[in-house]
Amino acid sequence: MKGLLLRLSAVDSGAETAVRVIAYFDELIARRATLPDLLRATAFLAECAAGIRRADGTVLRYRPTGEPGGDGPVPPGAVVADLDGAGRVWLERAGEPGPLDDLVLERLAIAAKVLNPVEPPPAAPHLADPALVELVLGEQAADEDRARALTLLGLDTARPLRVVAVASGAGRDAGADAVALVARGKPLGARVAVVGGVAAVLVQPREGPDSIVPTLNETLALRAKDRTLPRVGVGDAVDGLEARRSWLQARLAQRFAATARPLIVHEDLGAVTLLAEIPVEHLRAQPDVLALNALAESGDLETLEAFCRTGSLRQAAIALHRHHSSVAARLAHVEDALGWSLDDPAGRFRARLALAARRLANSEIS
Repeated sequence: MKGLLLRLSAVDSGAETAVRVIAYFDELIARRATLPDLLRATAFLAECAAGIRRADGTVLRYRPTGEPGGDGPVPPGAVVADLDGAGRVWLERAGEPGPLDDLVLERLAIAAKVLNPVEPPPAAPHLADPALVELVLGEQAADEDRARALTLLGLDTARPLRVVAVASGAGRDAGADAVALVARGKPLGARVAVVGGVAAVLVQPREGPDSIVPTLNETLALRAKDRTLPRVGVGDAVDGLEARRSWLQARLAQRFAATARPLIVHEDLGAVTLLAEIPVEHLRAQPDVLALNALAESGDLETLEAFCRTGSLRQAAIALHRHHSSVAARLAHVEDALGWSLDDPAGRFRARLALAARRLANSEIS
């Protein structure tokens, strides 16, 4: 295993590190590492002791140096993950946990379940393999095949999950953007694979499905000034075998996302989802949508979006970091171009509807 060894301190932080950690454990599984080799490699990676207590009560523990660490109990303060009745694994770090400890522990637990010789699996999967994700999210698979794919992905078929769709701009890697999104903040128990050019993220956090949206919003808020934010859609919480339904909802919600509002939750859209039933070519030819396209060329579309999102001129000015008189002048130009008043509730509703239609027109699902 010497040629495989990696230390977290030796690589940059962020999405690249998370991807390399996932690949590191994938390779250990592909090589059919023994449990001692798996623990040695994990301890070397995390630069702290790693251990496992198997279902039969036996304990293995290794230090970062590769030496056995004894068979004592799990120390207080260790970061622990259960193996679904097959035991538990842990990391023993002095002081505060590292930023990727949860990811390392999660991958250690998955690898331990796959490699545990007490109950060997029929075949070693490639974790986050697009083929497994597509099987879970596809239309034709039988329930037993979906259940097996979920298990091979390290997901619990008895707990609810949500699917998140992440789309990136031209020239960007949706998979890397998705990993960067879910690798920060609270651990989400995510599995990422790119399906049809969009990253599909199967999310099953320990805290439950309701923790997903706040965590993603916190991460996106930290990058609020980033003009290359991905567009994110979140599907409903469903049973594992219903993951396809959450995926379709996430794809639909992602189509409504924009730079100013990068994350959309399907259940928050309500009746607005009916717009998606209109053929894309009809949306693109709609006069209000064409008028908004012209505004985009003049640079005034951002002002209109901020006004519709915040509901007031002053709040729009704050969001845009501009003086309110400048925003008022731009909105006056927008009204002249559109031909209707934004002071009127009906006019504001028409503008919001046109903005939503334009987003759908520009993000047709392939």
